[in-house]
Amino acid sequence: MGLSIACIASHSALDVFDGAKDEGFTTIAICRKNREKIYAAARETVDKCIILDDYRNIIDPHIQERLLKEDSIIVPNRSMAVYVGYDPIEKELRVPVYGNKHLLRWEERTGEKNYYRLLDEAGIRRPAVWRLEDVSGPVVLKVQEAGRPQERAFIFASSRDELYAKIDEALRRGVISEEQLRRSVAEELVLGAHFNINYFYSIARQRLEILSVDRRIQSNLDGVLHLPAQQQLEIEPRISMVEVGHIPVTLRESLLEEAYTIGERFVEAARRLEPPGIIGPFTLQTLVTPELQLVVYDIAPRIGGGTNAHMALGGQYSKLFLRKPVSLGRRIAMEIREMSREGRLNEVTT
Repeated sequence: MGLSIACIASHSALDVFDGAKDEGFTTIAICRKNREKIYAAARETVDKCIILDDYRNIIDPHIQERLLKEDSIIVPNRSMAVYVGYDPIEKELRVPVYGNKHLLRWEERTGEKNYYRLLDEAGIRRPAVWRLEDVSGPVVLKVQEAGRPQERAFIFASSRDELYAKIDEALRRGVISEEQLRRSVAEELVLGAHFNINYFYSIARQRLEILSVDRRIQSNLDGVLHLPAQQQLEIEPRISMVEVGHIPVTLRESLLEEAYTIGERFVEAARRLEPPGIIGPFTLQTLVTPELQLVVYDIAPRIGGGTNAHMALGGQYSKLFLRKPVSLGRRIAMEIREMSREGRLNEVTT
């Protein structure tokens, strides 16, 4: 039996499955009950669906045994990190995970392992972080939404007093909870153009690649921005930033040098803080200021959420490194194929 590529059926799983099929792998979608329709329908791309009452059930011994019998390698995504949890992934999951699963928890903003520490270790510019009582200017509060652990709420304010007022309103409306507020982070508001830069660090080739860049589509923000200014003022809409999709974009070429450099620094920092460091995909969510400086405001130490935007066409920059258009999902499968042929899968799985 050949290798299988498995993934929690959410987030950017379709890109993973599509890329795996391009490289000849069997694909297994680990679905939550009543969320399996698109994966079951895509029979040319998804070979098997394992339907669970809860994603956390992937840890159950009989599910793990089934995946092990299929010679599966799991490609982790944000949904796996959120719904299964870091401790079960690190301590209970026996199925090989592509990449360094111990890096997943570094995506958080609080705790000993957090992305601020990782960015500081890398010497990458990021927004300043304040305690609520120390806020002295324009700020964005990052906090998990109540009832939607995979989503972050963003509360923008121009002053400390305005921030407190908006926090009270969010608590009253049930958008956030007191517990989540205690784990929130107040960041300096940096204005700039948003870009999600999708990288791949190849163990087989010992090099960093920039594969693609995308941008989020958010509701209802996207709709509000399409209104004329007068209507925005008249309606006074309550802004939300729920991620609903992504679009491919490009960076001006003069910015690619810095984009590549900060990617290299990130790889080196991750290797120092959480050996063996980055294996495969990661995303740096950046702001480009008018002074053409890149500021990283969030990270994904695994496949990013926007790579489905490149699934059919391949990443804009992938041809620079591979001489053919390749999505991040396919790049993962290519690396697994190459390492498998060389008998080195243990170097890219944890």
